[in-house]
Amino acid sequence: MTAPLTGRKMAIFSVYVVNKAGGLIYQYDNYVPRAEVEKTFSFPLDLVLKIHDEKVVVSFGQRDGIRVGHAVLSINGVDVNGKYTAEGKEILEYLKDPANYPVSIRFGRPRLTSNEKLMLASMFHSLFAIGSQLSPEVGSSGIEMLETDVFKLHCFQTLTGIKFIVLADPRQSGIDALLRKIYEIYSDFALKNPFYSLEMPIRCELFDQNLKSALEVAEKAGTFGPGS
Repeated sequence: MTAPLTGRKMAIFSVYVVNKAGGLIYQYDNYVPRAEVEKTFSFPLDLVLKIHDEKVVVSFGQRDGIRVGHAVLSINGVDVNGKYTAEGKEILEYLKDPANYPVSIRFGRPRLTSNEKLMLASMFHSLFAIGSQLSPEVGSSGIEMLETDVFKLHCFQTLTGIKFIVLADPRQSGIDALLRKIYEIYSDFALKNPFYSLEMPIRCELFDQNLKSALEVAEKAGTFGPGS
């Protein structure tokens, strides 16, 4: 059974552009929903924390909206840096010291790092190729959509192998048209830019501006419903 969608903003979450070799050449987060909880704790801390992927995450002790897998995002109102406090102290060691209590800790979903986004883009590129190879028919388009209970991943691959990927609310319509609009923006403001090298990261202000404008238009114009 899928989770209810009421009460969550309908939006286009993010855009990825992946080159034909599987390298991430552009990424933009348009709307990142935040489910964060901040709470003041006394000693001893009644949650079990551990290091995972260079972040401090909850491994046991769900309570008050804090869930297993949530990461420590800030301590006493100051953002942390991975597994370290802003002052460079190890978070786990800091929280073992009774002198540091009471302490206010903000928890939330771990944020993807740039390296993690690069890795995920490469993994999707491989998954796309596997999908094409598994096809019982020759000339499969590959993966065009993946659906979860809280978002849909839409993918459009050009004839030259560039993949445009959009993550959006499952109820957001008009994504196919948006993907082709992003391709048009890529052609006009990246490929026609004399300073842009093919297959390399896109760093063009006009591309950024027109992409953001296209996303705003798509969100306002899209009719929400079961279709996409």
